[in-house]
Amino acid sequence: MKIVFMGTPDFAVGTLDALYEAGHEILAAVSQPDRPKGRHSVLQPTPVKQRAEELGIKVLQPEDPNAPGFLEELRKLAPEVIVVTAYGRLLKKELLGLPRYGCINVHASLLPRWRGAAPIQWTVIEGDEEAGVTTMLMDEGLDTGDILLTARIRPAEDETGGSLFEKLSLLGGELIVKTLEELERGSLTRTPQGAEGMTYAKMLTKEMGEIDWTKDADSIERLIRGLSPWPGTYTHIDGRLLKIHRAKLCGESTCTEAAGPGTVSVRNGQLFVQCGKGVLELLEVQPEGKKRMTAADYLRGYHPVQFTQNNS
Repeated sequence: MKIVFMGTPDFAVGTLDALYEAGHEILAAVSQPDRPKGRHSVLQPTPVKQRAEELGIKVLQPEDPNAPGFLEELRKLAPEVIVVTAYGRLLKKELLGLPRYGCINVHASLLPRWRGAAPIQWTVIEGDEEAGVTTMLMDEGLDTGDILLTARIRPAEDETGGSLFEKLSLLGGELIVKTLEELERGSLTRTPQGAEGMTYAKMLTKEMGEIDWTKDADSIERLIRGLSPWPGTYTHIDGRLLKIHRAKLCGESTCTEAAGPGTVSVRNGQLFVQCGKGVLELLEVQPEGKKRMTAADYLRGYHPVQFTQNNS
């Protein structure tokens, strides 16, 4: 099929690669404009732009994809379908109705479970038993269009936001290829989304990563995994920040609950923290200004007693 692809971050590259490998004619890859990054504010191309250029695909980067000038450019390309994966901008009615088969979105959740910006991380944070991707015929709402196909996986017990990201990126590529095959055969069915079970996956912030030790150990452990690798989780010790990279729940035979959330205990080179309910063993941490290290290495130079919030 003649396709225009719209996507921006790493997650969208899996879809672009799958479309290319399936032999579809990709007329152009549309990505958000390059943005300054780093200490020196150097313009960085988006991952989709980088990959499209490697594949020899024309790249378009409009400031406003709904602007009349860009719409005219799309009309000249005459795509049969527009495939959208994590593009990052809402598309309006005129653009959505431009291709013959409409605009199909590859969304990283089992809609309507997680609509919004960060479905992968929230799937881990909330401990969902299933994860997956959905192809959806887009409308003007935020992830509200009719469902076309879904693909499901069961997250691993140690699943992180990063590991699930990689799995769903590949799964999304496989699903869009299957969706387009059924679209060409005329065998696709559309299922309207209901409101039941819908949750909004709000954007992630660094502030979300500060651990509240009054919460239960299970919730904190999922937060650590869900926010890995970005934005990450952290706590404070003696007024200094300590990043928490890995932790695990402790069984009753391993840990004894100490008094007060955030209280630290050390036994046999292992670092345990009392939570509001239950205990966590910290496995990998990163002191402020230092490299990531095992808890055992951390304990060779530090003797924490109480973790706190907000430098209190």
